[in-house]
Amino acid sequence: MSVATSTILHLDLDAFFCAVEENRRPDLRGRAFAVGGRPGERGVVSSCSYAARQFGVRSAMPTSQAIRLCPGLLVIPGSHHLYGEMSRRVMVRLKELTSQVEQISIDEAFLDITGLLANPKDIARSLQSSIRADLGLPSSIGIASNKLVAKIATEVGKKAATGGQPPCALTIVPAGEEAAFLAPLPVEMLWGVGPKSAAKLAGVGIRTIGDVAKWPESNLVDLFGENGRDLGRHARGEDRRPISTEREAKSMSQETTFAHDVRDDKTMERTVRRLAYEVSGYLRQSGLAGSTIRLKIRWPDFTTLTRQTTLEHPTDEESEIARVALNLMQAVRRPGQAVRLVGVGVSGLGFPIRQLKLWGADSDRSRRLLSAIDELRDRYGEHVIRRGEP
Repeated sequence: MSVATSTILHLDLDAFFCAVEENRRPDLRGRAFAVGGRPGERGVVSSCSYAARQFGVRSAMPTSQAIRLCPGLLVIPGSHHLYGEMSRRVMVRLKELTSQVEQISIDEAFLDITGLLANPKDIARSLQSSIRADLGLPSSIGIASNKLVAKIATEVGKKAATGGQPPCALTIVPAGEEAAFLAPLPVEMLWGVGPKSAAKLAGVGIRTIGDVAKWPESNLVDLFGENGRDLGRHARGEDRRPISTEREAKSMSQETTFAHDVRDDKTMERTVRRLAYEVSGYLRQSGLAGSTIRLKIRWPDFTTLTRQTTLEHPTDEESEIARVALNLMQAVRRPGQAVRLVGVGVSGLGFPIRQLKLWGADSDRSRRLLSAIDELRDRYGEHVIRRGEP
C-alpha cells in the first residue's frame, strides 16, 4: 500500500525589514543600506539590502564591520511594530490559501498545499505575485515533500541568485529526488549542523550532505549520540514532522550591549525603559502578554546574571514591565556599578487577561492610547513620544 506524498511549500520574505523600509521610503530602493544598531553602540545588522550584500554585508554582522566593507552604507533604526503588522498581513494572505500554515519566524512560514487542485508551481508563482503586488514584498519559495527539504530548497534558490536585486526564487524538488537534491550541498546547510558539528564531520572526511547519507548510522551515533540517527535521516531527505498550526511563543526579549561600559544610573534607567518599550510593543503586536518579567545584566568581566519576577497577572504594558525590570536591576546593581550589557524579557506568554476592575472606559482609553503611541513611533521613530522622567 503506497503512502500519499505531501506537498509542502516554504515561503521566505526576501530581506523583509529592508523591503518594508523601501515601501515606506522609496528613496532607499537600489541603495546600499541596513536596518540595525549604530556602529558606535556595538550594533549589529538586522537586515541589509541586496545592494549592500554586493559588498559582503550580511545579517548579524557587527555594524562597524559592515561599514568597513561598504563605506557608504546607510544604517537606519528598525520599525519593529511596522514589521510585525506587515508580517501579520502576509500570514493572513497565506491562510486564505490554506488553513495548514505554520509560521516559523516573522518572515517565514510553511504551508501544506497537498489537497489543493492547482499545480504547485502555479500556486507558488501566484502567491509570490500577489504578495509583491498587494504588499510590496518580494519572496522566495521552496517546494518539496517535507519541511526540511522545502526550507533547504528555498535557501538554495536564494543563494543561486546574483545581482543587487531580491532573488524572488522558486525551487521545486520532485518527490523521490530529495536525497539526490541534497547530496552535493555543503553539510552546513543541513538542519542541526553548526560550526562545531561541521568541523567534527570534516575531521572524518565528511563535507557534503551526500557524504553524511553514505555513512553508516552506527558511525554517526558514535560521533553525535542519538542525534546521529536524525542526522542520517535528514541527509537522506527524510522528515516526518507535520505542519504545526499552533506555534507557542515562549518568551520575548530585547537586549543591548554598550559601546563602552556604562556607570551612569540615569543612562541605565533610560536603557531599561527603552527595552521595556520594545518588548511591550512586540507583545501587543502579537496579541500576547506575559506574567514573568526577566532582567539580564552583564558586568565588564563578562559575568552574567539573570533575575526574574512573576506577576499575578499577564501584562503587555511598557510601564509595568519597566517598573519590574528596574526593581530587579536595583536589587543586583550598586549605584555607579559598570555594566556591559542589559536585557529585558517577558515569558509565560498567553493572551492578555485584564482584571475585571480594569475593564471599562479607562481601560479602553488606555488601550487606544498605547496603540496610537505604537503607530506614532513606527511612523516617526521611537523618540517621537516618551514618558516624562521622574
